[in-house]
Amino acid sequence: MFRRQFEVFLFEDEPAQDRGAPDIYLAKAGDCDVYVALLGIAYGFEDDEGVSPTEREFDRAVARRRHRLAFVKNISDHYRHPKMVQFIRKVEGQVTRRRFVGAADLTAELYRSLIKILEDEGVLAARPFDASQNQLSFDLIDADRVEEFAKLAASKRQLRLKKTGGAKETLAQLDLFDENALTNAAVLLFSDASKRVARGAEVNCQHYAGTEALRPSLSHKVFGGSVFDQADAAVAFVMDRLALSVGVRDAGPQVDTSAEIPHAAVAEAIINAVAHRNYRSASAVQVTVFADRVEVSNPGELPRGLTPEQLRGPHSSIPQNPLLAEALFLSGYIEKSGTGTTEMIRQCKAAGLPEPTFEQRGDQWTVTLWRDWLTDAYIASASLNARQIAALAAVKAKGAIDNTAYQDLTGASKRTATRDLGELVEKGILVRTGGDMGRGAGYQKAKARPDPAERRAATPKRPAAKRGQKGAKGAKTAAKTRGHKGATTAKKAKKPK
Repeated sequence: MFRRQFEVFLFEDEPAQDRGAPDIYLAKAGDCDVYVALLGIAYGFEDDEGVSPTEREFDRAVARRRHRLAFVKNISDHYRHPKMVQFIRKVEGQVTRRRFVGAADLTAELYRSLIKILEDEGVLAARPFDASQNQLSFDLIDADRVEEFAKLAASKRQLRLKKTGGAKETLAQLDLFDENALTNAAVLLFSDASKRVARGAEVNCQHYAGTEALRPSLSHKVFGGSVFDQADAAVAFVMDRLALSVGVRDAGPQVDTSAEIPHAAVAEAIINAVAHRNYRSASAVQVTVFADRVEVSNPGELPRGLTPEQLRGPHSSIPQNPLLAEALFLSGYIEKSGTGTTEMIRQCKAAGLPEPTFEQRGDQWTVTLWRDWLTDAYIASASLNARQIAALAAVKAKGAIDNTAYQDLTGASKRTATRDLGELVEKGILVRTGGDMGRGAGYQKAKARPDPAERRAATPKRPAAKRGQKGAKGAKTAAKTRGHKGATTAKKAKKPK
């Protein structure tokens, strides 16, 4: 079957030609239907820019939006070339990579991946999971929910259904009931028996105090039921754990409040995860609230031809579960135009937050919504030492830090702690509260990301001392440190003219 559908190109099988090797393999990588990358130990030959042919091929396949499969040899990164480790991390951010042990394992994984491609192309007939039928009783369907949905769809999307004699006829018009059998989508949408058709049909929500998933968690809830129930409960879980800022009462008795992350962005991320997840997987949707971010992960990956970067601009909508997506659209939960991620980005930027992060982590698609501007990427770019990075994690978790707590956390001396904290203030990352540099001083995260230009302008330049001349304060300090009990081993400074 595969021989009829695929023609394999291996550069090593090519005869000698008068074309350069890069011209040949890059052209093939850009023109292919499926690019397969096998990643092991060695990084390979490096060109003048230090990039291997395999990475060049992968980049060309990405640029041309070719379908990409990546298979990684299952060994410790300790044995890999450092550049291969970096390359694997890069690949993981864009496609689902699969690990293999030996040739037989690799062959089986490759066959499964190619079969899925043929199914997606319609070469092999296969219904989407949500359109597949099951043998469950119609008694599992809540008729009241079906009726409420029809009314909501009429209100939100002007859906006009023929008058029916009951839930069966309504679901039939929605393509959710056919040939006296329920579709999986009908059970997921209008019953509490979602796990009867998909073992992983639930949302696992956890809340941690810090920036890592360290036990015990502050709270842990698992939400089942219909996909509507799952999404609503998970959104409420997150919003209940985000801080609220209170506005000014200027137009009446009501005071406007706003959450750290806009409700619309949280809802979009969670509903997308429930709608577009792989329901054949036994894994649940995972929603995790950290001190600095909210992560929403679902089993599955982006549709073929769509990259994480494309989600930041206009893109086509390619639902993994068409019937579920249609029902969520009709009820007003999602849009069809592929604008959900761009709206999520707009909402976060309007709230003064960094743009969400979209990435593939193994077999999980993950969206990260940041609670504030102090992201991991910003910290990595700020030229901080390990003590300062650890202190910022503590500030995120506890809200503030002082000199004593800094010393206890990092093992630094008081003098070092004072200097480190002062640098964080100078960089605009922390602000000092409750006093000067000494006793009573505390430090909190700045409310907004510092503007580098403004920070440089606000930092006064120290006047350069003339050669052979010290200021009075400097001379006194020298006397105290170099002499016995302040004996004048240093001469008193003259007043500058």
